[in-house]
Amino acid sequence: MFGCLRRRQCSLLAALLLLNTSLPSAVAFLPSSPPSRTSNCRQKCHINNADRKWPRTISTAVPASNDENDEYEFSTPAFNDADSITRRRLVLSLLASTSFAPLAANAIAPSTTVANAATPLAAEAATPIRILKPPLDKRTYETYTLPNGLQVLLCSDPASTTSAVAMNVHVGACSDPVEIPGLAHFCEHMLFLGTELYPEEDSFTKFLSANGGNNNAFTDSEKTVYYFELDASINSRFSEALLRFGSFFSGPLFTESATARELNAIDSENSKNLQNDIFRLYELEKDRVNSEHPYSKFFTGNKETLLEGTKRQGINLRQQLVKFYEAYYSANQMSLAVVAPQSISQLKKFVSEGFGSIPNREVNPPEDKWAFRVPPYGKSGLVPAQKNVVEIVPIQELRQVSITWPIEFASKEDRNLFSLNKPDYFVGWLLGHEGEGSLLSYLKDKGWANSLGASDNANLSDFITFEVTVELTNKGLGVIDDVCETIFSYVRMLQESPIPDYVFDENLQLDELEWRYSTKGQPVNYVQSLVTAMDKFPPSLYIAGPRRLALKESESKLISSDDPRTSFKTKGQRDILKAAYTDLINSLTVDNSFLTVFSKTFEGKTSKKEKWYGTEYNVRPIPMSTLMRWQSCVRAGSIGLAYPRENVFIPSESGLLVKKKQKQAPSKALTFQEKLKPITPPTVIRDDGDEGRWTVYHKIDDRFGKPKAFLIFQLLTGDLYSTPLKASLASLYQTCAADKLNEYTYDARLADLSYDLQVMPRGVRLTFGGYNDKLKDFASYVSSKLARDLDDVLPSNEEEFERYKDNLLRAYSAFKVKQPYAHAIYYSSLTQTQRNFQYTNDQLVAALKETTLDQLVDYVKALWASGKGEALIQGNYDKKEALDFVDAIDKTLAFKPITSDQYPARIKALPLPVTNPAEKPTRLSISEPNPSNNNAAAHIALQCLAKSEKDHVLIEIISAIIQEPFYDDLRTKQQLGYIVSSGVKAVAQSRTLSVIVQSNVAPAEKVTLAMIKCLDSVSDQLLKPLTSIDIELFVKGLVDSRLEPDKQLAVEVTRNWSEISNGRFQYDRLQAEVAALLSITKQDIIDYWDQLYVKERRMLVSEIVPRLGPTSKEPALSYASPDGVLATLLGINDIEQLRANGEAQA
Repeated sequence: MFGCLRRRQCSLLAALLLLNTSLPSAVAFLPSSPPSRTSNCRQKCHINNADRKWPRTISTAVPASNDENDEYEFSTPAFNDADSITRRRLVLSLLASTSFAPLAANAIAPSTTVANAATPLAAEAATPIRILKPPLDKRTYETYTLPNGLQVLLCSDPASTTSAVAMNVHVGACSDPVEIPGLAHFCEHMLFLGTELYPEEDSFTKFLSANGGNNNAFTDSEKTVYYFELDASINSRFSEALLRFGSFFSGPLFTESATARELNAIDSENSKNLQNDIFRLYELEKDRVNSEHPYSKFFTGNKETLLEGTKRQGINLRQQLVKFYEAYYSANQMSLAVVAPQSISQLKKFVSEGFGSIPNREVNPPEDKWAFRVPPYGKSGLVPAQKNVVEIVPIQELRQVSITWPIEFASKEDRNLFSLNKPDYFVGWLLGHEGEGSLLSYLKDKGWANSLGASDNANLSDFITFEVTVELTNKGLGVIDDVCETIFSYVRMLQESPIPDYVFDENLQLDELEWRYSTKGQPVNYVQSLVTAMDKFPPSLYIAGPRRLALKESESKLISSDDPRTSFKTKGQRDILKAAYTDLINSLTVDNSFLTVFSKTFEGKTSKKEKWYGTEYNVRPIPMSTLMRWQSCVRAGSIGLAYPRENVFIPSESGLLVKKKQKQAPSKALTFQEKLKPITPPTVIRDDGDEGRWTVYHKIDDRFGKPKAFLIFQLLTGDLYSTPLKASLASLYQTCAADKLNEYTYDARLADLSYDLQVMPRGVRLTFGGYNDKLKDFASYVSSKLARDLDDVLPSNEEEFERYKDNLLRAYSAFKVKQPYAHAIYYSSLTQTQRNFQYTNDQLVAALKETTLDQLVDYVKALWASGKGEALIQGNYDKKEALDFVDAIDKTLAFKPITSDQYPARIKALPLPVTNPAEKPTRLSISEPNPSNNNAAAHIALQCLAKSEKDHVLIEIISAIIQEPFYDDLRTKQQLGYIVSSGVKAVAQSRTLSVIVQSNVAPAEKVTLAMIKCLDSVSDQLLKPLTSIDIELFVKGLVDSRLEPDKQLAVEVTRNWSEISNGRFQYDRLQAEVAALLSITKQDIIDYWDQLYVKERRMLVSEIVPRLGPTSKEPALSYASPDGVLATLLGINDIEQLRANGEAQA
């Protein structure tokens, strides 16, 4: 997707962020959210409660991975920490869709085309309106309306080999009937399960799977979005995909059998969220809304609301489902976005055939029934809002306070102006700033806070909520009133002191810089962005709307140029934003606010329980004396609070020169032979020998044409990770260094400069990236602080040290409340990883508790003392600049070289035990760490130790073949659980095929048996019936994924660094794997499966058994014999011996 406007000022956000921060060893291995459903695991939808609109999100966008395991997820990212942006969100809620009335001055023509400069506008556009797009975007766009009222946006990208399509239906959970909570979500599930044209329930997913595609959907408060992607190289296949997709909206079946069965999926989805603090907080947020407002409803639904509840009321669920569909699924309330390589004329033909038959019921927008009619606040909700505080007992070890202000709109016009002017962006930018004089810096200096975030939260047609959330220390938890007073002091400063012009000017510069260098991303992500924007912005801003600031040139005219801006066109343009900002900041009053506090200290002291999630909480009015204190709060200047200083890291225009001309971007898809041509690899520009200081690799960028670079410096050294204590000290160092440097690095990160420090089993690595104009100065300063000026990056006293320890201990404690499927994956991963490369969570917690400040100081002093340096400089630096850069870093680090025999060992995969297929496989049975979670999970790992490219691609082919049948059998037909997934993982040169199911309806043992039965049938039911065409399709999908051109410099850098750090230097590995794929025969596949599953069956089952509920059965801690010999059944205490056995064989 073209770079999102908002790269956001949120810190490594508080509790929900902190407790999911990437950590080494145990915690790093755990996914923090359900497996990604935008790929092959396809969990079939979700309720969307993650606002994707945070302004200017800061991320440490460094290309290198944070471990040494070379873990590529080939078939699915299901086992990755799926959505890093979601993890970096503290305040989460639904992102509401709003219809947009265009400004009269820019009336919308029936058809609008934007093309390359030489392309004439479409003839049918009576009054052509240009769709603004980034300068580097060479694709052609057109928007128009079908005769049935469907709004369409087409994007023709001849250079792409993938197509993506998204449909936004302008109805969401707010339109649920009061008596059937969750019906909109249930309708989204059911729409996939058979249509009049294609009645087979899994017809669409089978078709996509056979064509390298996938699909998914999500239900929001006011919209439901469906999307898919697939290989678009064959016109007839793409045309058929559109026909199939379109039939969902013109003729869904909603069969009785599917209706009854899919209720289980809804209930399983709800069950997995019951122990999730995000959902629990979200529901209480909605309970504070006026009970007559639709936002107060329970959106997800479950069996109680959809089955038992409807039965008690005498309601026929299927009839109500059909009624809901017929009431809201109308073409005039839908938007369609298509990104594909076909021409605009071809796409228009395909779209007309696929979507022209969707009925236009001429319905009004659903929000017309309640928006600006039913006040969202003011009348009593289930939980009082303004001037009240809700105290919540969290699942995780959270300590946070949020101040929330509801912002109501008087009309649709007011709402639209707010979307154009984005005052919440600027208010959030100021309140959430982390530099000197900021709110966060003051709270940290007082010892009250660890992090802070400020942003809009709920976002609907008639109101938003704006929040400031502070992640508290223990000390801060005791002085919440003082913390809130400080926030109101900063707000008062924003209200009474004029905001400096440079705040607006710098944000415009940074925003336009991102616009200027935006490049193509994944079509499936981009198309979702487009279709969502169609609901919020006029056609000219479908692309620019979510990605640019200052969308109005004047009060009556929208911006009309693609060209990146370096300043406002007029003072009046800036004044429009200032006025909108002033209106919003003046609404952030004490009387209009309410508080939410999360803390485990409320446990056992609450008097209320939320209906749907069972969240324990108190609610009480804020004392009048406290409100009066906040209203007369201390002036910001008297306690050192101030507006942010001007940002010195914004690159100058002269610093944006590209040193090597970019190769001409292809105007059409590359041929197969062109794709097979290896990319020029890095070259060695300095080699001091095995026992010298540095080996330096360099490549000047000639592919992406951006004035950016990435710099990776790694010091290979042993003993940094040799014990759990040292691993804990490494984490402490990373945590406190990041915090101590934050005031300096924050502005740099806003200007797209980033750094990353990782202490790993094989050494320490520093990575820098961003615009190269100020990159050298930034990297020199940071590296000097980290390696020399240790007093500036280590705790200055015991109190500060204990604060960092507390942060990490709470992060480690979050392990216990992860989902059961994540625990199953974690324990399985332990068995295949050397003990000194991944310590258990319990080992890390125990070691961390024993650490002292003196130990940390001694550890860091030794960290940079000796080693072997490796570096990769890639991007907009020539050879001389690269060598100069390494010289500067070398002088800063000043380490002593080591001899080659002192190099740390590389990671090896621990072999799993071989078991006879006639016997039970090795099975690990462990109690669910969270006693309140009643879900069971089973994970099966099939390990292959072979190292050839052919073996590696064969396991991926097997994974691709079993994905859809595995999902269809266990999820759709047997309804064993909502989370059903499969994929391939790499540890060193090994590959492991993994399958996983999480269930709230069956015990772990039953789930395991069902999974094994499914695997037992693979040879006869899936492999032997394969035709040559089937194999070609599976091979083609894997070939295409390898030969897909890189879209970002960071992708190429990551791949190059992986080859360097692992010592393989096989830069053409993808091409070698393609050659292996093209040689695969049916017999190869059958023989490989026979070897993997029968002859050398290295199979491990990991079961997580809940302690409560119908699926509970307490496993033993150990099943080993008295003399320590392991059986095939293992307990948690047997893992260490299993790893030791593996190390003896590795």
